[in-house]
Amino acid sequence: MSVVPPAGPRGRGAVLGAGPAGMAAALGALQAGHDVVIYERYREARPAGNILNLWPPPLKALRSLGVDTDDLGAPTDSEFRNVRGRVRVRVKLDEDVKREFGGGFIGLLRPELYERMLAALPDGVIRFGQQVERIEQDDRAVTLHFADGSTAEHDVLVGADGIDSLVRRTLWGDAPKREHRLHIFGGFTFAEVPGATPNTCMLTHSPTTQGSWTSIRNKGRDGHQWWVLTATDPDAPAPDDLKAAATALAAEFPAPLPGLIAATQPDSVQRWVLRDRPALKQWSKGRATLVGDAAHPTSPYAAYGAGMSIEDGYFLGRALRGVDLTDPVAVSRALQTYEDPRKPHTAKQVQMAYVLGKIFHYARTPLRPVRDFVFDHTPFLQKVAGDSNPREINKQLALIEN
Repeated sequence: MSVVPPAGPRGRGAVLGAGPAGMAAALGALQAGHDVVIYERYREARPAGNILNLWPPPLKALRSLGVDTDDLGAPTDSEFRNVRGRVRVRVKLDEDVKREFGGGFIGLLRPELYERMLAALPDGVIRFGQQVERIEQDDRAVTLHFADGSTAEHDVLVGADGIDSLVRRTLWGDAPKREHRLHIFGGFTFAEVPGATPNTCMLTHSPTTQGSWTSIRNKGRDGHQWWVLTATDPDAPAPDDLKAAATALAAEFPAPLPGLIAATQPDSVQRWVLRDRPALKQWSKGRATLVGDAAHPTSPYAAYGAGMSIEDGYFLGRALRGVDLTDPVAVSRALQTYEDPRKPHTAKQVQMAYVLGKIFHYARTPLRPVRDFVFDHTPFLQKVAGDSNPREINKQLALIEN
C-alpha cells in the first residue's frame, strides 16, 4: 500500500527499539512526512517470543501503515471452556468484521510479523548496534548519547524500548514492576495432531491452570500454537526442561493440548514470567513520548500487547501529520493528542489482564468452587470477555483509517 505523505515541514524523528511498537511508530511518522531513524541496541530485530495473536484493529493499522498482511496468520474463532469441556465464553465478533479480517484474531509466529514490518520500512531507517545510554532534551531538540561517545539530535523521540524503557525512566523516573506471580510456557508445532482443528482458539481452565491452543499460519504452513499458564514465584529459577514442565501442567487437560506439546520440538518452547507496570498518568514530556510496552506493558492474558503497540505507532503517526517538529509547542500539543485517547483504552486492557490472572489462578481454595459455578452457570464471564471485547474491537476499528 502506497501512502503519499502530507505536505508540510519534514521533521527529524528518533525511535528507540525495533520491535512492533517501534517499527509501527516509524512507519506512522514516515507516512506523516517526517524523517525517522530507529536506534536498535541489538544487531538485528529480535522477536521477543515465538507465538502471537493479532486482533482486527492492529491488522487494520498494519494495512494502513503499508504492511503486507495477506495470509499473515490463521483466522480463528475463540471459546473459553472449563477442563471438562463446558463452554463458558464464545467471542462473537460482527460477521462483517470476521469477513474482512478473518475470524476473531489471527494466530501467527512473531518472526513473520517482524519480517513483514521490516519489509515495509525503507532501507537505512534502522541502525543496529546502537546503545543509547543517556537522553537530554530542551526546547530545541532531543539529544541521544550513545555508548561509543557519539551523539545525535532529533526533534521528537519515541520510546519503544520495552518494559525496562530508558525513555520512560528518563521522563518519569523508575518504579517497581508489578509481579503477576504467574508464568507461561508456550510453543508451536506444524505436526498433525488428532483433535487440533483449524481456525480455532480454545482457552481451557482447570481450577488453577490455563491450558490453551490456537491455529497458526506461518509462511504458508498451517500449524498450532499452545500455552499453559499457572502461578509461580517470580524469583524461582526456570525449570531445566521447559517442555517437561509444560507437559506436566497439561496432563489434566483434554486433547489435543497434550498431543500438541508432545509434538513440539524442545527448542520451540519458551517461558515468560508475567509482569507489568502501573499505568502512567502522562506518557509524553516535552519532545518525547512512549509507545508499546514502554507505555503500558501488558500480560499475555489480554492477548493484546503487541496489537496495542502497533496501534500506538499508527495513532502517533496520525497525530504528527502536518506538525512542524521544530516548534516545541506544536510537538507537545501533537503528542498530547496522541496519548489522550490511548491511555484509557490501554489501561483498561492491562488491568483486565491482571485481574483475570488473579481470578483464575489466585482465588483461595474454598472460593474456587463458587468462582467456577459462577463461570459455568451464569453469563458473567461471557459479558466480561465474550461481549465487551467485540465492542471494544469495533470502537478501535472505527478510529483507524483504511
